[in-house]
Amino acid sequence: MRLHRLDITAFGPFGTTQSVDFDALSAAGLFLLHGPTGAGKTSVLDAVCYALYGSVPGARQGGQGTTLRSDHAAPATRTSVTLELTVAGRRLKVTRQPPWERPKKRGAGTTVDKAQTWLRERDAATGAWKDLSRSHQEIGEEVTQLLGMSREQFCQVVLLPQGDFARFLRADAEARGKLLGRLFDTRRFAEVEKRLADRRRAAEARVREGDDELLADAHRMQQAAGGAMELPELSSGEPGLADAVLTAAAVARSTAREQLTTAHCRLTTAESVRAGAGRALDEARERHRLQRRFAEARERAERLRERSGAHEEDQARMHRARKAETVAAALGLRDSADAEHRSAAAAEERARALLPASLADAGPDGLAAAARRAAEELGGLESARRAERRLTELLDERAGLDRQERADEEVREDAEAWLADWETTRTALQDRIATAQQAVTRAGELAARRDTARHRLEAARTRDRLTRDAEAAAEQAGAAREQALAARQHWLDLKEQRLSGIAAELAAGLTDGVPCAVCGATEHPAPARRVAGHVDRETEERALADHQNAEDRRAEADRRLAAVREELAAAGAGAGDAPAEQLARELDEAEREYARAREAASALHAAQEQLRAAEREHELRTAAQRDAAVRAAARVGHRERLDLERASLDRELAQARGDAPSVAARARQLEREAAQLTDAADAARTAEEAARRLKDADARLADAAFRAGFDTPRAAADALLDDDAHRQLQRRLDAWHDEEAAVRAVLAEPGTAAAAQQPAADLPAAQQAAEAADRAVREAASARDAAARRCAELDRLSARAAASVRRLGPLREEYDRVARMAALTAGTSAENERRMRLESYVLAARLEQVAAAATVRLRRMSSGRYTLVHSDDRAGRGRSGLGLHVVDAWTGRERDTATLSGGETFFASLALALGLADVVTDEAGGVRLDTLFIDEGFGSLDDQTLDEVLDVLDSLRERDRSVGIVSHVPDLRRRIHAQLEVEKDRSGSRLRQRGT
Repeated sequence: MRLHRLDITAFGPFGTTQSVDFDALSAAGLFLLHGPTGAGKTSVLDAVCYALYGSVPGARQGGQGTTLRSDHAAPATRTSVTLELTVAGRRLKVTRQPPWERPKKRGAGTTVDKAQTWLRERDAATGAWKDLSRSHQEIGEEVTQLLGMSREQFCQVVLLPQGDFARFLRADAEARGKLLGRLFDTRRFAEVEKRLADRRRAAEARVREGDDELLADAHRMQQAAGGAMELPELSSGEPGLADAVLTAAAVARSTAREQLTTAHCRLTTAESVRAGAGRALDEARERHRLQRRFAEARERAERLRERSGAHEEDQARMHRARKAETVAAALGLRDSADAEHRSAAAAEERARALLPASLADAGPDGLAAAARRAAEELGGLESARRAERRLTELLDERAGLDRQERADEEVREDAEAWLADWETTRTALQDRIATAQQAVTRAGELAARRDTARHRLEAARTRDRLTRDAEAAAEQAGAAREQALAARQHWLDLKEQRLSGIAAELAAGLTDGVPCAVCGATEHPAPARRVAGHVDRETEERALADHQNAEDRRAEADRRLAAVREELAAAGAGAGDAPAEQLARELDEAEREYARAREAASALHAAQEQLRAAEREHELRTAAQRDAAVRAAARVGHRERLDLERASLDRELAQARGDAPSVAARARQLEREAAQLTDAADAARTAEEAARRLKDADARLADAAFRAGFDTPRAAADALLDDDAHRQLQRRLDAWHDEEAAVRAVLAEPGTAAAAQQPAADLPAAQQAAEAADRAVREAASARDAAARRCAELDRLSARAAASVRRLGPLREEYDRVARMAALTAGTSAENERRMRLESYVLAARLEQVAAAATVRLRRMSSGRYTLVHSDDRAGRGRSGLGLHVVDAWTGRERDTATLSGGETFFASLALALGLADVVTDEAGGVRLDTLFIDEGFGSLDDQTLDEVLDVLDSLRERDRSVGIVSHVPDLRRRIHAQLEVEKDRSGSRLRQRGT
């Protein structure tokens, strides 16, 4: 990867567009990035990282989005970073613009533009740029894939933060493991450890679950065996659990089968005894039944002899009833004719009671003629009914006109009352609108006054704060000037002392035969000797460096003081001499006046709405008044037409009603008279016919009774039985005959007669013997069934236990294998002598590669004195694998890297960083890193070590690399000609390239 060009706009401290030509800087191999503190040296590196990964390094990675924007940028300038680089043989250009809160193009306020990203590639043939993608995710994945490094790896191996590697040298194994884990992405090995541990726990759970299930089956078998199974005290996980359970189960099954055989024998014996007792009981029951049957038959015969007289009376009654049945039909006809005659006579009497006295004695024909005359008069009233219905409609219509007239009168009066106050209402609303509009204008003026008061108050508070800052800055500037004068005086004193003893210093380099650099003589008979307190060149240069540093601090303090005073003058111009408390009171008063004006102005919209509503109401009231007048004029002619038609209908109805109150009443009267006359005529005819039928029925009944042998019809009626009496009498006769036949049959049975001659049967004794035998059979069968169930349950549980043992075999083998692997990778196994976890083992191999690569440069930086070595020794009670020691060739001893001095720590950490960069590069697939940055740390080196470090960095050009050094050391400005300087002032920072 080689950087070519970086363009920064409104990013960090850079308010305007700044450009960096890395091709020009990289031509010298080494280039220096320097500038005052806070100018923005680190922001240049942040911009490179942000262009590639969309975020900035380290603790600053939270600064994304709008927080990357420069406070010095113009509102209309958008933050943008563009990086042009070559990676994997492809010339790419990445442009990133974070979210931007910009002013709206129309109206006041701001709006937020979304973040944008472009990835372009230059065509090698034409030199034109073509777009590849504008997706943040796609560009991030493409850059990460091309570089082969994550953002953390890039920041560690390209930006080389020396502070991190100094801590790495002094860190313990755990801290080193965290850093190496991030760089080499050993999460997959940690995942392997976790997966193995999870598999061990899962296998252990399966084995324990199987053991628990086997133990549960064993306890069930013990319960099924009824205490005959002895089970040793075992728990889940014990090796002999399966054999103990299977052995105990086999013993229990054998015992259960012996018990089943014994139960079978007992059941067979009990069943034989029960069969004999059953036969004896059956014989006793049969003899007892026959003897009881014979005794009951004798008792029934005696009862029949006692009831023989009643039986003969029932036979005589049945004979008379059968003769009376021939007269039943004539009796029925006579009763029916009598009932019909009485009903018809009563109906005729009721119908004649409703007639007028003039028709009370009229016959059926006279009543029918009077009914026809009433019907004819009723038919002539249909026209009068239509006239009466029309009169009702006219009355309803006339009442409706009266209601409309009253409603219109109310509408007119209401409209006139409302319109009378219209002018007053409109004037009042217009006055309210004018007052509210004045309040709106007043509120605008007060808002400007309030904003002015607020700005003055803020400026006054800033003025007071800057006054205190200016006093502190003045004290710091005075102290810095005193320190600079003291350092200058000390340097001049040392320089004068050195000049006083310069002859001795020159004489120290004289050699016989070699010309003197001052006089040219080849003989040196009396060279000058150094006196006590002589100052050498190194001491003088250190004093000079201290003097220059003190001057830099003095200049920085003066710049800070000038900046604070300039800000103080600007704040004082805005606030004036008024105290902040007074300005705060003025602001509070302005706020209260503005609030009152806003409250008054808030009534404008409501007053305008009320005026518009009142105008709409005025239009509605005027229209309602006009419509009511039009409807009143139309009702006058309509009312006159209704009155004329009503007079004509009244005359017609008076003639049709007669003395009735209405035509309908007259019609109902005629309908009632016609119906009554018709009913009376019908009832008279029905009564005459019923009398004739009754006379005929009496003659037929007298003749039938005489032929049946009865003296009178009444005697025949008394002998006749109804259905219930006949059925009861017949049942008594049938029951007598049935009972007599049954008794004769029982007494004639040979077996019954023979049993009556035998002794009485002892049925209770036979029943007791049978019940005892039956209980014995049930008990034997229950014992046999229990033994059979016990055998079946033990066989089932034994088979399941055997299956569980077969299934647990592979599970236990898998658990042993996985547990051994998990313990080995976790460093807890006895086979892992150094207690190294798998991830630590991989990181130890990487650390060994890093130490080997770093030693090549460290030996050169330290003139062959120091060598970095990796150690697998355990640290205290912890685990081993990530130790790092340094071998001192001067003493031949190996010691901890934490014992290195400040300067030694710097070049050791630098060598470690360069070695780590080489290893991570190889790990990333051999991606060339042609541009590196080293951040600070050179101030702790002496001149010789600094030369050696710069030689090592300069040697990186052998691999076609360029190295950028970020440092404040003044001596580097003289040693490195290619420079990128960052300058700062009140308007923001700027970049300037020198020596390119």
